[in-house]
Amino acid sequence: MSNTVLVTGGSGFIGSWVLRDLVQHGHRAVVVDVAPAHQRWQRIIGEQARELIWAEAKLTDREALRAVIEQHGVTHIIHLAALLTPQCQQDPWRGCEINVLGSTSVFDAARVSGRVKSISYASSYAVYGPESADNNDGPNRPPMFYGAFKQAVDLITEQYWRHSGIASVAVRPHVVYGPERDQGLTAGPSLACKAAVCGDSYTVGYTGRVGYDYVEDVARAFVRSVFECPPGATVADLPGEQASTEEFVRAIEAVVPSAAGRLHVDGPAIPANIPPQPNYISNLFPDWVPTSLSEGVRKTVDFYR
Repeated sequence: MSNTVLVTGGSGFIGSWVLRDLVQHGHRAVVVDVAPAHQRWQRIIGEQARELIWAEAKLTDREALRAVIEQHGVTHIIHLAALLTPQCQQDPWRGCEINVLGSTSVFDAARVSGRVKSISYASSYAVYGPESADNNDGPNRPPMFYGAFKQAVDLITEQYWRHSGIASVAVRPHVVYGPERDQGLTAGPSLACKAAVCGDSYTVGYTGRVGYDYVEDVARAFVRSVFECPPGATVADLPGEQASTEEFVRAIEAVVPSAAGRLHVDGPAIPANIPPQPNYISNLFPDWVPTSLSEGVRKTVDFYR
């Protein structure tokens, strides 16, 4: 009998690839989000998008989520719904409501239902402050509200394990790239891939050296984590291939030589957010093999072609 997985934020970039992974492996997927993304699902998932189950529920409404869990026989939850960094900075109150209260609502609905086996959810390298690279013993201080909210949720999920026995895995990607990434400052490299294929010019609006995680790897991390979840509140850092923005652009030009001279880099440096004591996902899954940056760029370009 297949598992039934509730995916919050399933209309988003990562959520759509998570849904693709689930349905391709024969699992039932129930989606909660602000609106369905039929066209995106069709592009990413294809005909199997018809198998998705849409559920009407507000993220911060614990009782509505509990009703969805019970109505559809949900066995696992992948929680992705959140506001991104710019939105949290512009409206911290709303950011806290969605990212912190919404996450608490998901975990508490699971607690009240008593039927959810495990949860994987989106944390972020944004929990790591810029001092992490030089201070192995000091605390991590997120530089933005988004990272602070994510860190708060990580602490809250530990309490749900401690007091309610709800096992979870926090998946922490750095910069996620790939087909259909179109929101947020760090969507730039993905949009540059699309521009290269379309013959357009594009400027990636940030500089700096960060880790890049290909979206199919990230989706696989959430799905494996929810089904192979160990006891406790586990954190899994994704490895992220380190590259500068300029190196990413050169990787695109290697796949699309005609893009040379049309792709540019300009903007502020974003923090590297290096974890002082990483717990890489390979510690959880010893067979983990990430997609290389060059291969991920090639896959992204092929998608748009």
